[in-house]
Amino acid sequence: MTDTASKRDMLATARTLSVALPYLQKHDGNAIVVKLGGHAMGDPESLRAFARDITLMKQCGVHPIIVHGGGPQIGQMLKRLDINSDFIDGLRVTDQATVEVVEMVLAGKINKEIAAAINLEGGRAVGVSGKDANLMVARKLMHTMTDRETGANNEVDLGFVGEPVTINTDMLQTFIDSDLIPVIAPVAIGTQGETYNINGDTAAGAIAGAIKASRLLLLTDVSGVKDGTGNVLEEMTIEAAKGLIADGVIAGGMIPKVSTAMDALNRGVDGVVILDGRAPHAVLLELFTEHGAGTLIRR
Repeated sequence: MTDTASKRDMLATARTLSVALPYLQKHDGNAIVVKLGGHAMGDPESLRAFARDITLMKQCGVHPIIVHGGGPQIGQMLKRLDINSDFIDGLRVTDQATVEVVEMVLAGKINKEIAAAINLEGGRAVGVSGKDANLMVARKLMHTMTDRETGANNEVDLGFVGEPVTINTDMLQTFIDSDLIPVIAPVAIGTQGETYNINGDTAAGAIAGAIKASRLLLLTDVSGVKDGTGNVLEEMTIEAAKGLIADGVIAGGMIPKVSTAMDALNRGVDGVVILDGRAPHAVLLELFTEHGAGTLIRR
């Protein structure tokens, strides 16, 4: 009985590998930017499984570039240090004390944990931040808020929150041409040497657009973009996404993710996928199976 079950499992594994062949060939040599959200990191076992999948991608000739967030972990550290932190339209107001904690948590603890997890699975990950070799140069983000009562637009100072201006594509190409896997913390440098906190999705979109990645995968804690009836959309165009935002179907925290996707597509990325990073082998299912996972957005 045990031998029969074991043989059945081996045949299923062989069949899976065979079915994956055309998708392996399709993505061979391509750069894939993967945004790992703070919520999607989950427990150590989930991180280990993610690291194993990323290592497999590189082994199969696909070139993953990891950009990670860490909002929950930053919030926990700020609370421990008794530093108050406010949000405006989902963006963390970042003063001098806060940006120091942001850099410490993102470029220090989280970045090295992800790199170490990949290395333990046999990959060769290198943890860097956007400040290293001017990988990501940013400028101060001036955020516009609309007064719900008057409809007036007002600029809000978010402190040391930035938006990417230039991406060092030569540095990224060096990683792509090697067996190294970059793990990037979304902390950028300004033209005067100041440190900027960059939204993780925004950083991933800018990097994907700069290198014209074949895919940008936004791993989050939801299964994808949902329609008006609550069903996950398998695929949609930029125009369809704009319509769903205008109708209020896409709302809340999904709006910046979809906006990032549309911007990346307009910069030359072939496709953007919003998917649940907590699902087992989500990245492999998306890249190497027929139906994929989550919502694929195309031009």
